[in-house]
Amino acid sequence: MSLEVSILIPFLNESENISDLVSSLNDFCSRQEESYEVIFIDDGSTDDSCEKLKNAPIHGFSCSLIQLSQNYGSHAALRAGITKAKGKYISFAYADLQDPLTLQKKMYDKAKSSSSNIIWATRKDSKSGALEKLFSQFYASMMKKHVKSTFPKKGFDIVMFDAKIQQQLNTNIEANSSIFLQILTLGFKQDSIEYDKYERQKGKSKWTLQAKIKLFIDSFVAFSYFPIRLVTVLGILFSSLGFLWTIYIISRKLLLNDLEPGWPAIISILMIGFGVTNIGLGIIAEYLWRTLDASRKRPVFVIDELIKIK
Repeated sequence: MSLEVSILIPFLNESENISDLVSSLNDFCSRQEESYEVIFIDDGSTDDSCEKLKNAPIHGFSCSLIQLSQNYGSHAALRAGITKAKGKYISFAYADLQDPLTLQKKMYDKAKSSSSNIIWATRKDSKSGALEKLFSQFYASMMKKHVKSTFPKKGFDIVMFDAKIQQQLNTNIEANSSIFLQILTLGFKQDSIEYDKYERQKGKSKWTLQAKIKLFIDSFVAFSYFPIRLVTVLGILFSSLGFLWTIYIISRKLLLNDLEPGWPAIISILMIGFGVTNIGLGIIAEYLWRTLDASRKRPVFVIDELIKIK
């Protein structure tokens, strides 16, 4: 039987979830007609997640473990898994089981029936906290407006794609980027399904504020000209305001001669001017750093070991 679906599961210190995850995979894959392989990608775990995984009772699917040399982030881990996946279709899943495994079957059926190269699983609802929901909504709205108009309003964490997309991703392994936006902007035929995201039951989320900010910056710098255009617009705006203010000061001096020199006004103008300048330099520096990073051609990830579990 040919291998139909490769499920990639990146994880970082998920010892509490490994048993439930393997049990859920056993139950799900054993009930499917299609053949599945699961590739776990250890993104630099320091707990006993890998040992638990190696000793877990696995049935109903073939299983491999990729151990990266250090923590590179979930997107880099997924890219490492894509290079080793052998299924006709490739999909993502996560160790916290917030995204039901039944999505894999639904996306596979949708891909077969619609002959689409990419199937997105878009969130109908999320049991996440208020701040996380707010960030997700803000991120999605900005991506939809400034990167890709087809970006789902409530975002996505799961996608399934075929060998054409795999080839493109393996040919263009991008650093400091979003793998989801890269897939979204490739084109090809796309479709979607909706689902409800569950609450995390065990362990602590690795989706930290720092990780969110990095994704936000990477998404804009890698896929949009908006930050650079923002600098230009701000420069034009403040130059225009400065020009109008200069005309006003000169006219007031010549006509009324009632203005006293004021250090507070000068200081505020200087602070605003230097603030805008520094913001502009920071945005330009982000682009320059990523250009330098790409020119070095350093690996986005390093695979320390590939272990065949079953």
